[in-house]
Amino acid sequence: MPSDKETVYQQLLVVRCQRGDRDAMDALIEHWQPRLFYYVRRLVHQEADAWDALQKTWIRVFRSLRSVKDPKAFPCWLYTIARNTTIDHTRTRVALRWQSDSLIESNDPIDARDEPAFDDAEAVHNALGKLSPAHRDVLTLFFLEDLTVEEIGKVVDAPEGTIKSRLHYARRALRSVLEEETKR
Repeated sequence: MPSDKETVYQQLLVVRCQRGDRDAMDALIEHWQPRLFYYVRRLVHQEADAWDALQKTWIRVFRSLRSVKDPKAFPCWLYTIARNTTIDHTRTRVALRWQSDSLIESNDPIDARDEPAFDDAEAVHNALGKLSPAHRDVLTLFFLEDLTVEEIGKVVDAPEGTIKSRLHYARRALRSVLEEETKR
């Protein structure tokens, strides 16, 4: 959890960005980029797609940053933008892939780059990749991004009870995948 001093500093960065301060924008990106990339990377299979979605996220963030009335709400707002942008990006990729597949019929095997790469990831990251998107989403936001149940509900547009339920079943699913992996 960030200290009070760090939290205030981040809120001031948001205000400075809203006023057009380029240095503050750079500092905001520097602070949030690794965490945001990690979150987005859990939502997509390909690292390149994560970087594309992240770039689109930052564009959307800076275009609409002035709409953030309370800088305290910035983290929740940021993850909402990232989630929605990633979902839009994924839909676009699937639609483009479907169009190209229907235009060019091929019997070639699926390109290995289309498969998720877990070679260097730790067991938990592997297991997260095997969960449903909804479970992966809430686990990442709750445990890795330290958002509250209420904040996660705002990000994924679901009631708190639903988030609690998803967390419960996501933990079970994660435990099950991890146990299965250790048996191998």
